[in-house]
Amino acid sequence: MGGIRREHDSLGEREIPAEAYYGVQTLRAIENFQISGIKLRKFGHLVNALAYVKKAAALANYELGALDVEKAEAITLACDEILTGKLHGDFVVDMVQGGAGTSTNMNANEVIANRGLELMGHGKGQYQFLHPNDDVNCSQSTNDVYPTAVKLGVYLSLNDAAEAMAELQKALQAKAAEFSDVLKMGRTQLQDAVPMTLGQEFGAYGVMVGEAIAHLRRISEDLLVTNMGATAIGTGITSPPGYAELCAAKLADVTGLPIRSADNLVEATQDSGDFVAVSATMKRAAVQLSKICNDLRLLSMGPRAGLAEINLPAMQPGSSIMPGKVNPVIPEVVSQVCFQLIGYDMTVTMAAEASQLELNMAEPIMAYDLLMGTLMLRNAAVTLTNRCITGITANRERCQELVNNSIGLVTALVPALGYEVAAAIAKEALKTGGSVYDLVLERGVLTKAALDELLSPEKMTAPRARTL
Repeated sequence: MGGIRREHDSLGEREIPAEAYYGVQTLRAIENFQISGIKLRKFGHLVNALAYVKKAAALANYELGALDVEKAEAITLACDEILTGKLHGDFVVDMVQGGAGTSTNMNANEVIANRGLELMGHGKGQYQFLHPNDDVNCSQSTNDVYPTAVKLGVYLSLNDAAEAMAELQKALQAKAAEFSDVLKMGRTQLQDAVPMTLGQEFGAYGVMVGEAIAHLRRISEDLLVTNMGATAIGTGITSPPGYAELCAAKLADVTGLPIRSADNLVEATQDSGDFVAVSATMKRAAVQLSKICNDLRLLSMGPRAGLAEINLPAMQPGSSIMPGKVNPVIPEVVSQVCFQLIGYDMTVTMAAEASQLELNMAEPIMAYDLLMGTLMLRNAAVTLTNRCITGITANRERCQELVNNSIGLVTALVPALGYEVAAAIAKEALKTGGSVYDLVLERGVLTKAALDELLSPEKMTAPRARTL
């Protein structure tokens, strides 16, 4: 510990900490790209995806005679260690980098090579026995390794986000059942509309989240088509015949996922359309999630001078100057996550458009935004579920009071009274401050029994037959 070793690349020789598994090209990337402060190791799924790719490539190369058994075994064993969580600390390159991901690929190559050397009984940096480029990167280029690893990493991260959102959906559905008998006013354009149940409102939120999950899962399948074997630009230069298909098959084997090779590797190497589609679908989920958070804040506003139809669980004191104030901090933070996801989508769109000729140089910023976006979406869903939705209670009396005083009740009477009579009653109620219920009885246009029947919760919150 504390010593150094010397390594060289085409630019010269540098000193590396003796205990480090990364090498000289990673060191140069550390120095060049002090950008986001977010290292590769932040995203475990991406690190594991790189290990999957390198393992599949080694197995394919061995089968095709491009690697001998000792080197292939050392590479695969090192990759297996990474997949158990080891060596992640040496993935130290900044996520945002120039070079279309070359620094990320070389970070992986060097870590795997140096751990492989130890497994072969050699010291770190003794690359004459196992080389980062010649062996770990055999039959590969950054231009197929990096996008394949990013796709796989995003796919795994999307699964995490979808699972968290599934728990959110369950919590919303549970509240829909709990509030199924709570009558309240529905609102359009923030004005009183017609009655509904609080359960119907929360049930709609559950459906929204379910739709978002379905779209995320469906679009994630596109990420399982890879350009492995494309090498530099899609022609497969430096790889043996049959490598692309075999490597994709090996990648499917080691991951257990239905990964397949793209139909046209030249197209797949330069086109980032799949990332745009994933980002747009995440934006859609963010818009739906933020809409729910907007509603939670409106429905809980008060507690004395607002709607106050629901109570959000109190998470923390809300003011440094106003005693007793409690803010809806959980919906607030989730909405801010959603705003960030919407911004990420614009960045991914612009970065994908920046592709020129045979390669997109801007894939690192897309990788950062998609991986950070899926992580934030997952965390936001977990937070909203556990620290807000499960603790929501209904102010039943307040909901009923607002229904009783609402002019919107008159809409339920239109089938019996006709539009003109109902409009006149609504106008008078608005002018005098009287209740629709009392005015109908005063005018004698309906009996109390008929009025109560029309204004029963089950009559006002579902379709009913009209009698002529």
